[in-house]
Amino acid sequence: MAGTTGDLPRAAETPALGTMLGYRAYARRWVFLLVLSLLSCSNATLWLSFAPVADTIAQHFLLSIEQINWLSLVFFVVSIPSGVVAIWFLDSIGLRWATVLGAWLNFAGSVLRALPSTAFGTQAPFAFLMGGQSLCALAQTLVVFSPAKLAAVWFPEHQRATANMIGTMSNPLGILVANVLSPALVKKEQGILLMLGTYIIPAALACLLATTCLWDSVPPTPPSAGAAHSTSEKFLDGLKLLVRNKAYVILAVCFGGGVGIFSSFLALLEQVLCVYGYSNEFAGLCGALFIAFGILGALVLSLYVDRTKHFTEAFKVGFCLTSVVCVAFALVSQLQGQTLALAAICSLFGFFGFSVAPVAMELAVESSFPVGEGAAAGLVFVLGQAEGMLVMLLLTSLTVRRAQPSFSTCQDGLDPLDWRVSMLLMAGLSVLFSCCLVLFFHPPYRRLQAEAGTSTSIQDGCPAAADHMPCLAESP
Repeated sequence: MAGTTGDLPRAAETPALGTMLGYRAYARRWVFLLVLSLLSCSNATLWLSFAPVADTIAQHFLLSIEQINWLSLVFFVVSIPSGVVAIWFLDSIGLRWATVLGAWLNFAGSVLRALPSTAFGTQAPFAFLMGGQSLCALAQTLVVFSPAKLAAVWFPEHQRATANMIGTMSNPLGILVANVLSPALVKKEQGILLMLGTYIIPAALACLLATTCLWDSVPPTPPSAGAAHSTSEKFLDGLKLLVRNKAYVILAVCFGGGVGIFSSFLALLEQVLCVYGYSNEFAGLCGALFIAFGILGALVLSLYVDRTKHFTEAFKVGFCLTSVVCVAFALVSQLQGQTLALAAICSLFGFFGFSVAPVAMELAVESSFPVGEGAAAGLVFVLGQAEGMLVMLLLTSLTVRRAQPSFSTCQDGLDPLDWRVSMLLMAGLSVLFSCCLVLFFHPPYRRLQAEAGTSTSIQDGCPAAADHMPCLAESP
């Protein structure tokens, strides 16, 4: 049955057979993964550093809450047109240069954002903030696409899902840092400059390491049969294959919708909770629990699918459980005094939701092989950003001002927003995407099947076991 591994030879999954075929994994793959993870973490902190303290930022710079929301929304807007260019850059120019360029854009954006708090940017603070966020948004498209590519071309088959998980989850780790650090640093308006300066440090370190420590885009010898045939399709031909691939399109639309819901949830969490008397610190705690448990769930699920290859089953179950918790949040977030329940719900929301992200990236590559990993993962992300922008705009447009209740802690000086309709819509979209995945998503595992065919050839005498390798390849 398509989407299972029961008919794949087990030999295809053993490191010893990779040695027989002449494949090799290099130790410096971990350095590349470390640099990429640090860069992705830094980029995520810059993306959502304003959201947990939106009301304080708005008051300090004399901006509206809508303008503060656009500092997060700009990531969606910029990534949609630049994402296609980033896909081409990653698959055509190479992983190393994509990472270096992303690191420099990320660093430049972090510095530009800090200027409004100095004498240079006091006349037009929003222009500097938006300019810095736009540069960071350009960096994001080069960074977020990369874990699937790095895992595919540098890591052997039995480590791919784990490597993808580490690279992918470093982004929500950055969101976790922003949700904890921003409220801690910005208790008063005087802490804004300290916050902006603090976020420059990891951006500068990632830029330094990317420039000095990354030497090659691909290893001299591939670690697996899949890596040997990576990016075998030309860029435009690959995109055409993707849009004609039914399983891939369903995955991209439904998981992209999930990415949009998660992005909107994180960007709007503080504004939703302050209406019912929850503090910025509690909203930051909920965001932190959301990410922390998400990273834990991703680790557990990635180790599981690395061993079993049950990608589709794990993905569907995780996505459905996420939808159930999303419905719970939509209801409980509109009640006062539910701190324990909200903390538990946000923890479960992250545990189930974030755990499926690296699995989805692996499924994107599996179902679209031999299309390049940058295109396969990147198009999912671009659709996710487009859907995220639409979801966030829709959620904010459905809110209405209401007479401020005595327990509201919103500090923007205006009556708080009513989020009830918006939260129910978010829950409804999550359920809709889950149903579509369960009913219509049945992907083939093309990459695993190709690698299984290679291992079968070598066991049968190795006539053309791999187009680029002799039968008696030297062991690493």
